[in-house]
Amino acid sequence: MITRWLMNDRGGAVMLGVLLLAALVVPLANLGIGADSPLHVSTYTVTLLGKYLCYAVLALALDLVWGYCGVLSLGHGAFFALGGYAMGMYLMRQIGERGVYGNPLLPDFMVFLNWERLPWYWHGFDMFWFALVMVALAPGLLAFVFGWLAFRSRVTGVYLSIITQALTYALMLAFFRNEMGFGGNNGLTDFKDLLGFDLQADATRVSLFLASAALLAIAYVACRHITGSRLGRVVVAVRDAENRARFLGYRVENYKLWVFTFSAVLAGLAGALYVPQVGIINPSEFQPLNSIELVIWVAVGGRGTLWGAAAGAVLVNYAKTSFTAVLPEVWLFALGALFVLTTLLLPRGLAGLLRNRGEAR
Repeated sequence: MITRWLMNDRGGAVMLGVLLLAALVVPLANLGIGADSPLHVSTYTVTLLGKYLCYAVLALALDLVWGYCGVLSLGHGAFFALGGYAMGMYLMRQIGERGVYGNPLLPDFMVFLNWERLPWYWHGFDMFWFALVMVALAPGLLAFVFGWLAFRSRVTGVYLSIITQALTYALMLAFFRNEMGFGGNNGLTDFKDLLGFDLQADATRVSLFLASAALLAIAYVACRHITGSRLGRVVVAVRDAENRARFLGYRVENYKLWVFTFSAVLAGLAGALYVPQVGIINPSEFQPLNSIELVIWVAVGGRGTLWGAAAGAVLVNYAKTSFTAVLPEVWLFALGALFVLTTLLLPRGLAGLLRNRGEAR
């Protein structure tokens, strides 16, 4: 059964193979090979790769809802940021007396703003299990409520895209306010440790990289299982002919809502692993531009392929890292040109190009 699955999804099999190889080689090259060796992988590179893998999970989440369900969400960056904030709140509670002001209960920004007590919604974040629950619950609940209202009202197409963009923009404005209790413009930062392990230690960085790789593999297998099931076939039918699926008796809005909510939970999990690796979470993660860039990752890699979306996220962000280091003012123009060229010349993305070449051979 596994062999048949791998044969039917060669792109996914290759992606998982590369992921497994990276999970074996990168930790060895970082911890087992000296820094003076050309084979050594720096801790900075390990962190960068871990960040790319988190982006790949986020791209999988969007591809599931856009590529297979036909719902173009321009607000998935909000679910990613909510998961990140949930993890950031836990990390802030772990600082305790090691903060600048030495307050065992209040984070530094609350002491600076003269807060007298910890807000009620911060309680419980001193426990890791509670933070994990909120990492999934916060974006999942928001997606469920938003999706229930939108899909029940039969909002579709560009109108739904605009509403999702308005959602993430509204959240960005809200989180910028100091009185919200999330650090305002500066956000949450200066994290010390995770589960008692120093976040600056090489071993911790490698562990976070491995956790990101594991999450990507699990997310891919879960998404592939969903798309290959009866649920996935109905979802694709909704994408291709929504009215026909509704006339056949399917509750279209329920299928959309389920996929949308599951996709949001995946995005939140990606955000939770992203934050301890980059060391900060602030309201800029909510900005609509991030969600638009996410759409470009999926389009470049190949909408409706899953593995293509994940590969697109890694490739585009690698290009972003390279461009912004050499010509930072050129990157946005290059990104726009990449999207235009992909739309005109590669409507099925890089995955479609590889598939066409394979069929031609």
